[in-house]
Amino acid sequence: MTEAHEVNCRPGRTRALNSLALLGAGGAALAAGRVAYRGTVLDAWALGGLGAALLGLLCLYAATVRVGADSAGLRSHTLLRRRNLPWRDVRDLGVHIQYGRGQEYRRVFVLTGDGSRFLLPLPVGGATADQAEFDATVAALRALHRLHGAPVSDHVPVLSGRTAGRGSAAQLALCAVLLVGAGLAAWAVPGVREERDAWESATPCTAITPVGERAECLGTLHAVIARTELGRGNGSSRLYFTDGRPLERISVSREGARGFRPGDRVELTVWRHAVRQVTGEHHVWREHFPAAGEIAVVAAGCALAAGFPGARVLLRLRGRRLPDDEVLPSALPFAGALAGTALWLLPLCYLRPASLIAAPDPAVWTAAGTVASLCLFGWAWRATRVREPEYAGTGVPRAEDEEEFVTARFLDDTDYNPHGFGTHIVLGGGPPAVVPHSGPGRFAAHRIPVERLTLTAVRRPRGGDGDTVPVGWHIAELDDAGVPVRLAAAPAVLARLTAELGLAPRAGEAPRARP
Repeated sequence: MTEAHEVNCRPGRTRALNSLALLGAGGAALAAGRVAYRGTVLDAWALGGLGAALLGLLCLYAATVRVGADSAGLRSHTLLRRRNLPWRDVRDLGVHIQYGRGQEYRRVFVLTGDGSRFLLPLPVGGATADQAEFDATVAALRALHRLHGAPVSDHVPVLSGRTAGRGSAAQLALCAVLLVGAGLAAWAVPGVREERDAWESATPCTAITPVGERAECLGTLHAVIARTELGRGNGSSRLYFTDGRPLERISVSREGARGFRPGDRVELTVWRHAVRQVTGEHHVWREHFPAAGEIAVVAAGCALAAGFPGARVLLRLRGRRLPDDEVLPSALPFAGALAGTALWLLPLCYLRPASLIAAPDPAVWTAAGTVASLCLFGWAWRATRVREPEYAGTGVPRAEDEEEFVTARFLDDTDYNPHGFGTHIVLGGGPPAVVPHSGPGRFAAHRIPVERLTLTAVRRPRGGDGDTVPVGWHIAELDDAGVPVRLAAAPAVLARLTAELGLAPRAGEAPRARP
């Protein structure tokens, strides 16, 4: 599929796709014939034909996809659109990671000269078996771009959900939906409170109560339980009455239905043209009227929940000047601040849904909680700042025979880190080594050949470094006798490791901090 001077990508299983496309054409003909024969009535045959036609159209689209590249440029042909870009109009090629069906899918994105970005329909890397072929195709496309164009990056940029180059449309939509829900719940609070107060203050109807006011008083009816029906899960249960009088059935809670038996004589309390209470000899069911505080808690909870996607959007705006494939700081500190705010705001909304500062105690409560939340959000803002990587040439004094295990790992498979097994580096008590545990002891230790390593750069994580690297870590790019190797650790730990391992730059060079 790939050659040095040309790359051609075609969909696999084209014979099956073409067969399904022909089947779809037959389904379309069947649906058209049935509609022409029966008029506007769609029977099962017509619906089946329409379904087959839709499937055939999708298969036809998949079968006609073509992506190619040569010295002239990049070509992308689909059933609906064709693109032909010369290499001078292509700024970069990279990998775009999407998630679906419990796994990740990799596609190639193209960054054009005007700053826009689009995805190529092929190749697609999903299963592990397809990953090697996908990587080889990406490497061939980038080789052609380097030969005939001018790429802006010297590595393969990878965009994932954690990187700065991904859009914020989904997060904005989620934030907007939650805010709308919070607004609707807050708007319903007065009505809910009014209805509950009216129910609690309602009195039984009398003979002199006017007909127009009987909906606001409590009416009484008598009935006999015919049978009960328990709903499944959280579904509503039902009570059925003998002879369908005074009504056939009513919906009750599952616990309410369990308290009645066939033949029980019950009294029905009617308010506002609906049965609100069923009273038997041994059990009473009452309709639940939510308190205004409950709805206020829902409104506050939705508003707080909207804060997390809002914080992720804020972090993307804050890191808009970062490279597209650089990993953004985690929004978890803002989640902690929102959780801390919920500790004082939700109880306050439940206790004082109508007026949060109607009494002196809630006013003090609100003021103290607001100050605490401001402090938490200030801490979250500081904790999520983008820290530029630095190189420290000094280490912390330590006894030579004292073993110390630090959390750090090499991201590449090497002879001292086979299959990426190492999770810690042990210092002291012997030569530095990679171990798969936090100690004590040097069990399964592999010595690090520090004499072969040279420090070339220190940078922040990128999308291509994988999801196993915490967003707060930094990465040291090393040269292992001509082979690039990456060492990841927390900033302070990484600075100490580069000093204690003696990872000095090449003669006449200084380690550079890459963005």
